[in-house]
Parts: sequence; structure tokens; C-alpha cells
Amino acid sequence: MSCPLSGFGRQCQYAKSSSGVEVQQTVTDSTRLISIGELARTTDHSVRTIRFYCDEGILEARRSAGGHRMFEAEGAVERLRLVRRLRALGLGLGAIAGVLQEERSISETIAAERVRVDNEYRSLAWRRASLHALETVAPAERTKRLALLAAAQDGRAAYDSIVRFWRRILAPMTPDHFDGYIAMSVPEPPADPSAAQVAAYAEMTSLVTRPELYAVAWRQIWRPNPEPARDELGFLSGLATVCIDVLPVVSAGVQPHTGAALDRFVDAHAAARGQRDSPQFRQQLLVAATDMDRRILRYWNLTAELFETPATIGHAHHWLYNALNHSVRRSEIG
Repeated sequence: MSCPLSGFGRQCQYAKSSSGVEVQQTVTDSTRLISIGELARTTDHSVRTIRFYCDEGILEARRSAGGHRMFEAEGAVERLRLVRRLRALGLGLGAIAGVLQEERSISETIAAERVRVDNEYRSLAWRRASLHALETVAPAERTKRLALLAAAQDGRAAYDSIVRFWRRILAPMTPDHFDGYIAMSVPEPPADPSAAQVAAYAEMTSLVTRPELYAVAWRQIWRPNPEPARDELGFLSGLATVCIDVLPVVSAGVQPHTGAALDRFVDAHAAARGQRDSPQFRQQLLVAATDMDRRILRYWNLTAELFETPATIGHAHHWLYNALNHSVRRSEIG
């Protein structure tokens, strides 16, 4: 049962009569009230600040008979202490009001603020590294690098642009497989990057914004000769599997060669087209190949640099191309 006198300096209590029916009893609120001036002196806040907090709904006040603001002493003091502590952590008034009005817990608010600070820190770290990348380059190269860094002012935005690049090329891939491919192909922007890492990331971003690289990468993967793949999803699955399996060999520096891995690579292409592996089919896969294009090679070298690994899935694909080229040449000689 609610109390109609709540908020007017009184409390409502309920007691049972001898007949068992609840009877409302009114009692006077003995809570001590203080003026805005006393509250300001007690909490070391200015009167102006306290008025502002009242207007923003952060602090509640009552009005005296003369119309002056009056505050419940203990509650107002504790509330202002909490506000000061949260402000010291950098929380905005909106977030603080949410805590005081019990719309969000302190734990939830602090967690949200930590995420905001983390994002701000990453942004500042990226800017700092970008400035360092400009300082460390020779004056003659500074204009060129400045243009490059401008294309990747924000690490997360640069990452998203690279992901979009691969999404266009690998559109038939299932979301799970695509996420797995991205994890192996697109380095996450470092939280505290070095100047070299920012420069590498900026160059990668610049590469994927060029229409010609899209054409090169698309042809490298899909190889429209002798005919386009009909089972696109099956092809991408088979291609990804063989590239992942051959990656340790590539990382170990083993030279490209014929064998089971190459046979599986060719079979993936052949099956997607309803054909069989043959010397002629292998030759057709090399027609207008773009695997040696310096731009795609540069992309994968930058990726390896950022991943801090000797080889990436792109290098594995290039290894298979070289193995195929070796196989075709040997077939022509034999």
C-alpha cells in the first residue's frame, strides 16, 4: 500500500486494528534538514554547483515555507560525496545520474566507462604512433607518408575497410568460415602500435582501396579460366582447407613442389567446375594468373609483418601457385 504523504516530510506506517484491518498512521519525519548554504560548507561544494546538480536531477531538494531549498542532511551529503568520487573517475553527469536514479548499477557504469577509456586510449596511441611514423621518415619521403597515414587515421576504421575488401571477394563464404579467414588474413589493429606497425597498417589500407588490387585478388582466388566455378561455396571450403594444411610447410621454408597438397588444390578447382584434374586443366589454371602481382605480394608481406609470423594463408596460396607452375613446366618438359 503506498503512502500519499511520501515526499512531504512525513512517513506513513500501517498497523492492524483489533479487527485485523490495516489502519494508516501518520508520523512526523524526524530527518534533519539543512539549507543549501550549510550543505555547501559541509561538502566543500559551491552553492552554484549544488543548484546545478538539483536542476540536472542529480540532487533532490525540498522547499521550505519561504521557498528556500532544503536538503535531507545525511542523504544529500552522501550523494554529493558519491558524485565527487565518480566525477574524479571521469564519469559524465549523464552516467552519474543513471547510477543515482538506479537506472544502472555502479558496476555497469564503471564497466561502460572503462570501455570508453580503452577506446580513447587506442585512438590516442594510434595518433601518437602516426606522428612518430612521420618524424622517423626522411624529409623527402614525409609528404608521401603523410598521404598514406591519412588513409588510416583510425585503426578500427582501417580494419573495417580491409574486412569489407575481403567480404566482396569471398561473398559466397559462410559467416563462420569468413570470420575464420579474416582472423588469419587481417591483423587486428594493435592497441599500442609502434610507428612501423601504423605505417604497415596504413599501407595495407591504401592497397585495398585501389580497384586494381580487388581485380588482382579476385582473379588470384577464383581463376575464371577455364570457366567460372559453379560450386562456389564448396570451392572456397576446399581451397581454405588445403591452404591451412600447407601453411606449416610454407612457414618452415620448404620450397614449392608437386605432391598431395598441390593435387588437392587442383581438385578443389576441378570439382567446383565439374571437371577432372589433367595436364590441360592445370595449364588453364595458369592463364592470366595474377599471383606474381607485386601489390598482392606486398599485402601478404605486410600481413605477415603485423602478425609477426613467417607466413600467412596468402603465402600458402602463393606457394601452391608456384607448385602448380612447377608441375606444368615439368609436364611440358616430360
